[in-house]
Amino acid sequence: MFLDSLGNPNTVRNYGIGVGKTAERIGEGRPLASVADDEIGEALELLWGRSAVNTWNSRRAGVLSWLGWCRERGYEGPAVPAWAKRLAVPDSETPARSKMAIDRLVARREVHLREKTLWRMLYETSGRAEEILGVNIEDLDFAGRRCPVKAKGARTKVRRRGQVREDYVLETVYWDAGTARLLPRLLKGRTRGPVFVTHRRPGPGKVVSPRDVCPDTGFARLSYGQARALLDEHTAVRGPGTGWDLHEYRHSSLTHLGEQGASLLMLMAKSRHKKPENVRRYFKPSPEANAELTSLLAPGGSRRWTAPAEAERGLSRGASHAGKQSLGVLGVR
Repeated sequence: MFLDSLGNPNTVRNYGIGVGKTAERIGEGRPLASVADDEIGEALELLWGRSAVNTWNSRRAGVLSWLGWCRERGYEGPAVPAWAKRLAVPDSETPARSKMAIDRLVARREVHLREKTLWRMLYETSGRAEEILGVNIEDLDFAGRRCPVKAKGARTKVRRRGQVREDYVLETVYWDAGTARLLPRLLKGRTRGPVFVTHRRPGPGKVVSPRDVCPDTGFARLSYGQARALLDEHTAVRGPGTGWDLHEYRHSSLTHLGEQGASLLMLMAKSRHKKPENVRRYFKPSPEANAELTSLLAPGGSRRWTAPAEAERGLSRGASHAGKQSLGVLGVR
């Protein structure tokens, strides 16, 4: 019943793992009232004590929400002990590539037009790879240089099984001249189907959604795994698997916008993040930008470089405010 009360399918899956394994650990047949707080904490520690911080926080949040749901309905039971606390999420290790490196990679002659267009579009939209790969030609607004995407954790408009893309609240991403020049060349007159497709048709017996197949060529939508492998092929210098990751375009895009003075609110609008602290993890000023900012402290210096400094102050204020908000959220839980 608890899982049925959750709307987001990703939340149902993640919370289901945390609640299911914890219940199995403490004994599924036991009355909840007989379970002590420390037993809950010990179960969490044994199951995910050595896991990544995000995994620990996710499983703990699922159990916390489940126990709170039980209390709201009058069931006596334990609580997550104070010592099994939520951990601070470390800064992302995803690097931000320089604009010059991105431009040079897209300009290389041996790179196929499909990859050039995808990489440029990822950079200019600051979008997630899954979002951009999921776009169809009929979604594109060429005049407005924009299109709707089904975002990560998209909210549903209706609640039913077998939901289609239109059942979700879509968000808009925007691109600029680089993508606008490449898209028409890539599509070659195609007017429907996936923007990014493979160079061959799906094998026999492989079931593919009609939305994921070009009705004119029969080619299937390019998958995340295929796109990642292609990027790695062109950027790996120490063997397979050592190249760039698709997510680096998003980090790089937001970092460069922040260095140019984009405010916190504008960065949040571009990235579509809901929390300021998440945007701050994406903002990674280059050593050159930090050195330029530091030059303001030179004795008798008259140089002014206010825009990126204002952007960083905005991020710091937003992160501080978000920290206070997160404490309030934890208190509610």
